[in-house]
Amino acid sequence: MTTKSKAISAVKDGKTAKLATAKTADTPASRPMNDAKRLSFFQKLSEHIKEPVTELNYSSDFELLIAVMLSAQATDKSVNIATDKLFKVANTPQAILDLGLDGLKSYINSIGLYNSKAANVMKTCQDLLDKHGGQVPRTRAELEALAGVGRKTANVVLNTAFGEPVMAVDTHIFRVGNRTGLATGKTVLAVEKALMKRIPREFLVDAHHYLILHGRYTCMARSPKCGACVVFDECMFKDKEKWAEQGS
Repeated sequence: MTTKSKAISAVKDGKTAKLATAKTADTPASRPMNDAKRLSFFQKLSEHIKEPVTELNYSSDFELLIAVMLSAQATDKSVNIATDKLFKVANTPQAILDLGLDGLKSYINSIGLYNSKAANVMKTCQDLLDKHGGQVPRTRAELEALAGVGRKTANVVLNTAFGEPVMAVDTHIFRVGNRTGLATGKTVLAVEKALMKRIPREFLVDAHHYLILHGRYTCMARSPKCGACVVFDECMFKDKEKWAEQGS
């Protein structure tokens, strides 16, 4: 019987105490996962997640860049609702500039921080035309020089649009890295660097999407679904048996 099976089938006296998890930013680091477990971790995720792709809707590198810029502190679902309407009328740098700032805002005002995001999108569109021939640049330095584009956004574009083996760490991946022991660190950059060192090379290109989808639907912040987790045996989370029992 696997550790997971034992945990789920364990006899419990009385009611299981309600468990609590830390805020993502305060996720305590678990003991490090060893090389064999890391390999098995990604082998299982790759078997379970058949399509490791972004859940943002886009049909060009430019649309991806804009969608990722809009997704900061917003859900992919809310971004998709806005861009579904926006991209039908403006899906190039010039077309968005032609909308004007107020016109752009009218399409994205359902998204948090839309005022500042709209201003950054307008500046980025102008820079793409002035400095890059209207094309999305393929280097981190050039991407990060665009208004509203930080390291995470640049990494998402480099990985998703251009297939670069880089790691964009968001709240989901930060939590998964620390909770599972896959790659621990107190900052996003520390976790990113640890992941780049520890992810088996053959899984590096798709690792961002494996981890973000795992964090979004299984290794969730408040109620991790440890009892249904395909990498339960590899995970180093000290409370995984308790969460598996509570969910059984």
